[in-house]
Amino acid sequence: MTGSRDPEAIFLEQLGQRVRTMRALRGMSRKVLAKVSGLSERYIAQLESGKGNVSIVLLRRVSNAVAAHLEDLIPSTEPASDWAVLRDLLRKATPQQIAQVKDVLAGGSTSAHRQMSFAGIALIGLRGAGKSTLGKILAKKIGWSFVELNKEIEQQNGLSVAEIIALYGQEGFRRMEQAALGHLLARKELMVLATGGDIVSEPLTFDLILSSFYTIWLKAKPEEHMARVRRQGDLRPMADDRSAMAELRNILASREPLYARASAMVDTAGLTVDAGAARLIDAVAPVLHNEQRR
Repeated sequence: MTGSRDPEAIFLEQLGQRVRTMRALRGMSRKVLAKVSGLSERYIAQLESGKGNVSIVLLRRVSNAVAAHLEDLIPSTEPASDWAVLRDLLRKATPQQIAQVKDVLAGGSTSAHRQMSFAGIALIGLRGAGKSTLGKILAKKIGWSFVELNKEIEQQNGLSVAEIIALYGQEGFRRMEQAALGHLLARKELMVLATGGDIVSEPLTFDLILSSFYTIWLKAKPEEHMARVRRQGDLRPMADDRSAMAELRNILASREPLYARASAMVDTAGLTVDAGAARLIDAVAPVLHNEQRR
């Protein structure tokens, strides 16, 4: 029976699932995570399978004993002395209250503000979904500019994405990604934006995408994603990984709930480029109609 299971074993399983999901959201294989973290690939596998270091369980016992949250025992870089109060208030808040707080912290206060910030159409989805190929066709058809966010990041910083990550890490890249998006929005011109596949793993940046663009999730079958990426000659993060398809499925499964937050979804599975473009153009018709009326 589930009720008689060891609560610490359940905790470790949940921890492992959280680690596995976070890794997939960022598009990292176990091999890459092991290299970046300095831990062995074997340890990462044990952690994800719910067999992590027992010291984690001991730390949880201490947090339970002092009636504190586990994160309260971990040194934090948060400068705000009221962080614990804010966190607990947010845990008790209604969805409407949380939405109001987000709006205030983002510098807005009304839905009219969000409407004024409309910047165009953003395409999200896993690599190989057709964001660049179909995005260019859509932009040409409707007369808007086409922008690839990763190329914008490279242009603004004078470095390739790979070089940025190697020099500044994922955190540094995310800061540059958010800055590049801010510069694009400051132009105040309508565009079709192709985003990186893992942009959904950065909550603030993804929320800015959702609130500023009509967002469309381009979706395909895992096998098609893999085939298209291989044809492009880009196997990141699946290079030298014998379980590449399993990793790809894990990445897609972890990101699907976030991709599903898009305003619309266009399934390109089994479609030619022309057929996929036609379906995408149909999907944005309501947006174009509204813009013409403004």
